[in-house]
Amino acid sequence: MKAVASIEGRAIPYGAKNVDTDIIIPAHWLKTITREGLAQGAFESVRAEPDNVFDQPENIGAPILIAGDNFGCGSSREHAAWALLDMGVRAVIAPSFSDIFSSNAFKNGILAVELPQEQVDRLMEVAREQPITVDLDSQTVTNPFQDRFTFAIDPFRKHCLLEGLDEIGMTLARDAAISNYETSRVAALPWLDNPRENSL
Repeated sequence: MKAVASIEGRAIPYGAKNVDTDIIIPAHWLKTITREGLAQGAFESVRAEPDNVFDQPENIGAPILIAGDNFGCGSSREHAAWALLDMGVRAVIAPSFSDIFSSNAFKNGILAVELPQEQVDRLMEVAREQPITVDLDSQTVTNPFQDRFTFAIDPFRKHCLLEGLDEIGMTLARDAAISNYETSRVAALPWLDNPRENSL
């Protein structure tokens, strides 16, 4: 998982509320077994509309998405997080998120930032013309107009995102401790060293 520290750039001023995972990535895209290429189907129904915000040239590849309340509701498909990553999105700002989406986003290295609606509205306004910076270390969202909004995040999730640690990475980081435990376990219980021989 790629580490998240500071994300700066254009933010897509989407703003829609109650966006479920079927809008983020429709069900007929779930047949794939790879995470690549899902950007093509991301927000497919929205992008079918002319002059939609996602296909405006300045927003293509934008690393930040600004959404409305209850973003990521609906089914638990992890493909929604994969599709956002494939679009280039590394942070989503919204007043609230579905718990399952928030968990999937975290596990895939996407920072879900919760801010009050009035602050989200201000960022929507700014994002139409100016870049936004999301800094995980200081837990702030800033813009060129000197707005500075702070957000809360679980300390464990913050640590994992800053270090780029997914579940596999966290296990590998404990490799020495796991090896030491296995060595001491065999020393204390030598008959476990070769369970097949002991079963004969």
